[in-house]
Amino acid sequence: MIDLTLGYGVLLVLLGLVAGIINTLAGGGSNLTIPALMIAGLPPDVANATNRIGVMMQSLTGMKQFHSKGKLPTGDLKAILIPTLLGGLVGAVVASYAPDYLLKPALLLTMLGMAALMLFKPSVVIPEAGTPVKLVKEAPGAWSALFIAGVYGGFVQAGVGFVLIAALAGTLRYDIVSTNALKIVCTVSFTAVALALFIYNDQVAWIPGLLLAVGSMVGAWLGVNIAMDISPKLMKWFLFLMTLVAVIAAMLN
Repeated sequence: MIDLTLGYGVLLVLLGLVAGIINTLAGGGSNLTIPALMIAGLPPDVANATNRIGVMMQSLTGMKQFHSKGKLPTGDLKAILIPTLLGGLVGAVVASYAPDYLLKPALLLTMLGMAALMLFKPSVVIPEAGTPVKLVKEAPGAWSALFIAGVYGGFVQAGVGFVLIAALAGTLRYDIVSTNALKIVCTVSFTAVALALFIYNDQVAWIPGLLLAVGSMVGAWLGVNIAMDISPKLMKWFLFLMTLVAVIAAMLN
């Protein structure tokens, strides 16, 4: 089902590393990995499911790193996780049973749209320094925003970091470091739900998924360590251009 040569295996590890860094710093790393899996011959639903192995492992790595550095706020974590978990379950069910001819364009167009949103309208979700943090119960629309983020993450994963940033920073006003830490915890929660369903439905290609995971874990470790210093502007342009190339290549495959 997939042409897994030595060179392609190395490419998956490297793409996993880049995706791990991007996902830890902002989001959209799956914009690179999902099209790469489809170009190699995996159907869209299997590529989407297989990608979750790397996402899960990089998220666990990043969560541990942020926690060890004291950058993971936990005071309102339960209220944040409930809607994202519920949304993740809904999104995973839709992704698992959606026809291939609907899933592929949905994956690619959504990836491109989310990358463009963060590229051209970043000020919408980046609060000014010193802005007070709100609890979920204090922020109108926060529960709905987190639920939508969960649905999106359970369905497609690619670019979900952007949706979570919009929910966590946009409605709850967390600073970017805390947002990234909480974003990773949310990703762990709905990815676990989605991955369990995909495994049950035998939609995971384990070897390419584990190769992605190896690179993703290293990328997440690096991403946490450079999270304070990276240039968001440079990352957004890089991500947008790489997404455009990956989407075109996958559509032509």
